[in-house]
Amino acid sequence: MEDAELQGIFAVKLPVRDLARSRQWYERVLDFEVAYEFSDADGVVRGVAGKVPGSGQTLIGLRQSPKHAKAADGFNLVNFAVQDHAALTRWAARLDRLEVKHSPIIDASVGWIIVLSDPDGIELHLYTLEKHGIDQSGRPGYGTPTGKHRA
Repeated sequence: MEDAELQGIFAVKLPVRDLARSRQWYERVLDFEVAYEFSDADGVVRGVAGKVPGSGQTLIGLRQSPKHAKAADGFNLVNFAVQDHAALTRWAARLDRLEVKHSPIIDASVGWIIVLSDPDGIELHLYTLEKHGIDQSGRPGYGTPTGKHRA
């Protein structure tokens, strides 16, 4: 679409049950740095947005919405990119130091991932940009390249 080209993702907004608890978790685990607070008409801050190192220009938002957070429990809403398997190993060590439960390193569709959950049970994936070269296309739940993306 030459006349309507996108420039990337501006923001990802995640629903949370308890804004203060989630903000603290994202700050501790992902070094989230709040740049904006959003107050409702009653003056209560019910949303924040900011940066996670390595997320480029994309803002990460947390919005207090217990109903939506409950609905997203167990669902993977966002994948964060890490360079390679070695970086993912360092992330596993960091999560262990912080006592954050996470999966082992998993052979995903095209790279490796670690799965962890935020305080509301929303799955976050740390996914490598490095590809492992394993053909996962026959496995249920794994991606199969389509069209011009086939090898």
